Amino acid sequence: MRLPITAHTSQPWRIHEVTADFRVEDVWALPTPGGPDDFPHLVEGFASGPLSAGSSLPARILLDIRWKIGKVLGLDGPSTGVGARVPTLRHRLPADLLDTARPTFKSLPFTALYVTNNELAAEVANQTMHGVMHLGWVLDHTGGYRGQMAVLVKPNGLLGESYMAAIKPFRYLIVYPAMLRQIERNWPSYRRRSAPAEI
Repeated sequence: MRLPITAHTSQPWRIHEVTADFRVEDVWALPTPGGPDDFPHLVEGFASGPLSAGSSLPARILLDIRWKIGKVLGLDGPSTGVGARVPTLRHRLPADLLDTARPTFKSLPFTALYVTNNELAAEVANQTMHGVMHLGWVLDHTGGYRGQMAVLVKPNGLLGESYMAAIKPFRYLIVYPAMLRQIERNWPSYRRRSAPAEI
């Protein structure tokens, strides 16, 4: 379920300390009900891939088209990423966040910035934008806990703003719904078989 931007900005997340020049593009409630200590399962799920890779045919086709267009237009080359076109946000992190363990993503094009007991932040960049995926673990209305995902972006000029506007309907109609369905299907079994990650 899509949430208002304030669902992210009203939380005391550490990510606010390093993303003042980014805008919050989307906030989503994740179908990952659990207890106060289940956040490591969410981190492991996103890092290993099964919880984050959409399985619907339209989503796969759309993402395949996006990567092919990106290759033709040079949107995703080595010179457009983190450490090349833009500096990594790790340079902005306070010392206590620099020392946290960082997972490696097997199927997502993100590099982790830090992990705490209730937050994961990871960054990605290409020719159109510098983006941050933020996962948090929050209380829900039932008294339990669930995951929450926010996407923060810093578009690269007019190209970036145009690109973000062009893909917006596809994100809302195809990409995010497919991703949320995949997460909902995999969360119960993944939570049972996954040992908590060390954070």
